[in-house]
Amino acid sequence: MAILKQNEEFDADSMKEKVVGIASDMIMHDSGFHHHTTKAQLLYAPSGCMTVTTSDRQFVLPPFRMLWIPACEVHRVNFRNIVAYRSIYFDESISGKYVHSGLKVLNVNPLLKEVIERICFWDWNSFCKDQEHIINVLWDEINAAPEENLSLMMPKDKRLKRSAENWTKRISMPPMLKKLAEEIGGVEKTITRIFKRETGLSYQEWRQQWRLQRSIELLVDGNSIGEVSHLLEFSSDSAFIEFFKKHTGSTPLQYLMKNE
Repeated sequence: MAILKQNEEFDADSMKEKVVGIASDMIMHDSGFHHHTTKAQLLYAPSGCMTVTTSDRQFVLPPFRMLWIPACEVHRVNFRNIVAYRSIYFDESISGKYVHSGLKVLNVNPLLKEVIERICFWDWNSFCKDQEHIINVLWDEINAAPEENLSLMMPKDKRLKRSAENWTKRISMPPMLKKLAEEIGGVEKTITRIFKRETGLSYQEWRQQWRLQRSIELLVDGNSIGEVSHLLEFSSDSAFIEFFKKHTGSTPLQYLMKNE
């Protein structure tokens, strides 16, 4: 077991144990881009919300979602509020069905949550039969967990690099198309083509998906509907609620309650 302190370094690849769980309460964290050469990773937070960025996608992880990260997958973890960080690293020899699979966001039910907590707080050095049974339950639950679509393709064009970095860090939010063109000294039609080519969405569609991800983060962090509506520049609270319901099938409060 490792209970990490803020900004304490941890090298999963250096660990000889086949299953390594770590836990930490952290705030304002940015891991930077990195990868684990020999370990697959399960990333989860029972409270708080994380944003994970890969070479081409961004994922949002509220407390009822986890991310499976294969070995060698370059990724970056950001969060801006207090997060109960949980991470389990698996040697490729025992990582079951998911060892060769790609990135997956999976639903976390109450049993899977408790299993993750158990693994993150046990002693690495005394792996026993009881722990093997817990690992088997983990694989059963992971294999049965519904996959969720909480990813957003990120633009790679160098003209958008600085803006995209600020959006990832939540320093700023994507503006309307006309303003973005002014900020980067570009042409609206060119920006539209870039986003369509690199993300499969028009800029306006992409911006809406970004706002949806950000709204989930803000709601999980305890912001009110009014605060979220204001921060994300909706015309009214009702406009935000309608937007959220259109994209998730639930109002913001229903979304949080059904996933508790």
